[in-house]
Amino acid sequence: MTTVKMRTLDNDQVSDLEISSVLWQFPLNTTLISEAIHEYRARGRAGTVATKTRGDVSGSGKKLWKQKGTGRARISSIRSPLWKGGGNVHGPQPRDWSYNLPKKKRWKAIATIFAERLRENNVLVVSDLSLFSHKTKLLKSKIDTLGLLGHKILIIDSTENKNLILASRNLPGVKAITSLGVNVYDLLFHEKVLISKSALNTLSDSLSRILNGK
Repeated sequence: MTTVKMRTLDNDQVSDLEISSVLWQFPLNTTLISEAIHEYRARGRAGTVATKTRGDVSGSGKKLWKQKGTGRARISSIRSPLWKGGGNVHGPQPRDWSYNLPKKKRWKAIATIFAERLRENNVLVVSDLSLFSHKTKLLKSKIDTLGLLGHKILIIDSTENKNLILASRNLPGVKAITSLGVNVYDLLFHEKVLISKSALNTLSDSLSRILNGK
């Protein structure tokens, strides 16, 4: 059994919170994490690079001279790749780089990174992440009170917290997401995780349901 100290945004300790085994039982698996990171980055590739083939460049398609009898090399049109201003041969074309990693592998990668953050004592659980204002100054003061200022912080709440999202936009190294938006890249990039109790329960339930095949 693993427990963490749950606090408020004012850094007051509320109670000890028991962490579900699905969030800490997995050892660090760098191979699995690497696979999940590659899939995440592949999904983000635009794939819009393109070169013009002979069908895309400007110019007449008329054959410039007859095939035989001129003493010159055979030619089709000025759009030929052999000519200056002609089309490109075998150049890159728009494509979809994304591919699907099995759902269980993706979520197990999330579980193993989160477990490592717990072992590093880099997960801070708060009872509530509600803010009465969307001002960046307010969130910055709360982060300073919790002793997290200066770190890369991933803030996770159970539902879309509008004030939290707006307040975090102008803080470098700080990102706010919902528990449904947790991914391997954000967990790996941010060294500290600030998560609400409700988001922790939602994440635990999601991992248990998917990894246990329910």
